[in-house]
Amino acid sequence: MKDEELEEEYDQEDDSSQGLLTFGGHLEVLRRMLFRILAIVLILAIIIFCFKKETFTILLAPHKSDFCTFNWIEGVIQRLGFDFHFTEYNIPLINTELSAQFMTHITVSCILAFLLASPYILFELFRYISPALYESEKKYSYLVAGIIYLLFVMGLTMSYFVLFPISFQFLATYQVDEEIVNTITLDSYISTFTTLTFLMGIVFQLPVIAFVLAKMGFINYCVLKRYRHYAFIVIMVIAAIITPPDIFTLILVTIPIYGLYEISIFILKRIDRKKLA
Repeated sequence: MKDEELEEEYDQEDDSSQGLLTFGGHLEVLRRMLFRILAIVLILAIIIFCFKKETFTILLAPHKSDFCTFNWIEGVIQRLGFDFHFTEYNIPLINTELSAQFMTHITVSCILAFLLASPYILFELFRYISPALYESEKKYSYLVAGIIYLLFVMGLTMSYFVLFPISFQFLATYQVDEEIVNTITLDSYISTFTTLTFLMGIVFQLPVIAFVLAKMGFINYCVLKRYRHYAFIVIMVIAAIITPPDIFTLILVTIPIYGLYEISIFILKRIDRKKLA
């Protein structure tokens, strides 16, 4: 029995000397990582919660008729020689439930804290899985993680400055009869804002999705190039679904998404060339 116990001790020492962890060790590392992430998110959520006025000034800005996007569009069209102005509107936001504003404040604080902490969360996740990766895979992993985050931020920016304000302006001012007045609840506003924002963040991951599918062997450069015209039509249909039914917004959303499709073609083309080389 003593000999077996000594052998087990030697095996554990060998594993620790080689940097290997047992299943329980991995669980402990995972627990500590999740604790650090939750701590950072909680601290950020508390800070955001304390800055209520500044937070909701930014979040509620797109529902006003003097939002910067409308001023920019008016300025561009006027420089082209047209006297164009958006119709001024005032759509009040209301609250219909006793605890809705407080719960919305908490929810918004948590969502924004998670977004602000997302670079740190990505760092912790890659730090956790990096021991199982080769050096070449680590380099690609950090690069892919950075691109994913950058594209997600671009999607959020696109939604905040273009998609949501124009969508709100159209939907909130649309009336089937003049006697029916639109009053939008705060919960409906935040829910629509969050849904469109995350949707655009996901849509902007198109190059990453194409890269992953190419690595798995499902698609290649030739496939994307062959179906380029069909992809443009599909993108226009998707843009028409998530945007108000006006041609200007459709163009504003279609162009960047199709641009991402062309970037995907360029990336896969380089991958194919490296394989041939």
